[in-house]
Amino acid sequence: MWLRQIIKFNTLRNQMLFGFLLVMIIILAVVGIVTFDSVSTLLKNKAEVHIQQTAVQANGRLEGILEQIDSLTTLVSTNSYVQSLLLKELNGQPATFTERQALPPIVNVIQIYSDGVKSVELYNYDRKRIFPLDEAQLEDKISEERIAQTTAEKGGIIWFGIDPADKDSVLAIRRISLIDNNFSSGGYLLVRIKPDVFTFQEPLSGEGERETMLLLGNDGQIIASNDPSISKADAAAWVGSESQTVNIGKQSYILVSQKSDVTGWTLFILTPISAITKGITVLRTAIFVSAGIGTLLFILLSLLLSTIITRPVFKLIKTMRGTRLGVLKPTDIVTSTIEINELNHTYNQMVNNINELIRLVYEKELLQSRTELKALQAQINPHFLFNTLEALYWSLQEKAEDELAEFVVAMSDLFRYTIVGPNKDEWVSLGDELEHIERYLLIMKMRFGERLTWDIVTLPEFDSVRLPKLLIQPFVENAILHGVENNIGRGTVIVSVSRTENEDELAITVEDNGAGMDEATLRSVTESLEYGQVPSTKKSGMGIGNVYRRIKLYYADDARTPGRIAIHSRSGEGTRVILTIPRGAEGSYENANDYDR
Repeated sequence: MWLRQIIKFNTLRNQMLFGFLLVMIIILAVVGIVTFDSVSTLLKNKAEVHIQQTAVQANGRLEGILEQIDSLTTLVSTNSYVQSLLLKELNGQPATFTERQALPPIVNVIQIYSDGVKSVELYNYDRKRIFPLDEAQLEDKISEERIAQTTAEKGGIIWFGIDPADKDSVLAIRRISLIDNNFSSGGYLLVRIKPDVFTFQEPLSGEGERETMLLLGNDGQIIASNDPSISKADAAAWVGSESQTVNIGKQSYILVSQKSDVTGWTLFILTPISAITKGITVLRTAIFVSAGIGTLLFILLSLLLSTIITRPVFKLIKTMRGTRLGVLKPTDIVTSTIEINELNHTYNQMVNNINELIRLVYEKELLQSRTELKALQAQINPHFLFNTLEALYWSLQEKAEDELAEFVVAMSDLFRYTIVGPNKDEWVSLGDELEHIERYLLIMKMRFGERLTWDIVTLPEFDSVRLPKLLIQPFVENAILHGVENNIGRGTVIVSVSRTENEDELAITVEDNGAGMDEATLRSVTESLEYGQVPSTKKSGMGIGNVYRRIKLYYADDARTPGRIAIHSRSGEGTRVILTIPRGAEGSYENANDYDR
């Protein structure tokens, strides 16, 4: 019962309606997905670039603060009064109380002109503090290792991160070099800075919600952060991580890091992904609304179009049903649609000319039969050709014409290789191809006699390599026609097979000692290879162009080792052609018969 219901609704109108609707839904879905993916990717990429720029901007602001403190401490360290006071200390003349009281206006410049500096301390060469006015030692403030590191820096400021003795301070130390004493160590300047100085409370981009910022020292300590929920373990996991997204609690962030060239500290900027994807949600809604409206309009238009098309078709079907009774009558043309009018007109012509059509079909079949018969008569029977050559061979044997008999055998094998036998496929082994070249050269020797000599150099391991049939012969033929024939003396053709630097390739070289080519002719031949036409006075160059096209087609899918041809020639020095082919399986060439040698 349900099958009958399906067949009942299997009408042309319903097929068109559901077919068009399915195509429309697929198109809308594909366009919507591609558009959504492209736009969302674009938004994310732009956001990532913006975040990266924000990180560079934040790092620049951070380094600006560091460089400001560096400049101020340099100013204090090179102050003439500080230099003379420390030099006296070095020479064994301790500073008096009055001299030390003159230091605050000089040293406090650092606190006055730089925000966030908690304290500044000045120590002499013996690590005894001379400002503020007490007798503390530098070893009581920092470790011996850090003092040695500061001394080795020779005047540069060292940023140590969080002060172990004061977790609310960032520690920086500078060795003071005495200018008038060959820049020897005269003391130390110790600065403590509030970590809040390195925390940016307002949004770095100037708009939207504030980014999460984290400043991590070289020892893994968190120097500054505007989010106390981030732990040292979380920060350590981000160092060296290639992931661009991290999770803190239930919130996902895009992570961008920037390393300071001044201190080596790492600045992390975390931007909520939700802030980036706000526009994507609006885009998704717009795509769904547009797809719904488009689908509704398409259904209405499909109903209208299917009705316009199927109504005259149903009328034509009703008229054609009359042929069941053997009565053929034309139908009335009552539609304004060009295609339906053409259909009705064609039907009426079919009714009026059916007998003529049957006669034409009969004549065509008769003509086709005659054509096939002539084609069969015109074919050459290869067996007849080989039987004739065999008879010629035995006749020459009886007459003791051994040399001519050998040439007949070579010609017979050459025809068998080209026309029939196990080598009738497009792909042959390199060993069979070289045997064919040997037979061809033997036949050519009958023409040139002692003027032609040759040598084929290969290794047994190359015999099984597969290559397209008759790929080498055009080069050998050109070597004979342009090299040996034009050479007054003895001509030599050498065919060699060798490995290239790439283990997946073989190089087949054909060279002669003929007249060669000048640079202009060689350039013309090389440029013409791409078009499959090689200029030649004897019209034999077409074979090289054909080989070039066949290589391109046979090895079209072999991207790692594509086949190629290289021609080297100099006037008076002969010509060398190098054909490079892959050692692998057969290529992807399919329509080899479309190109004649």
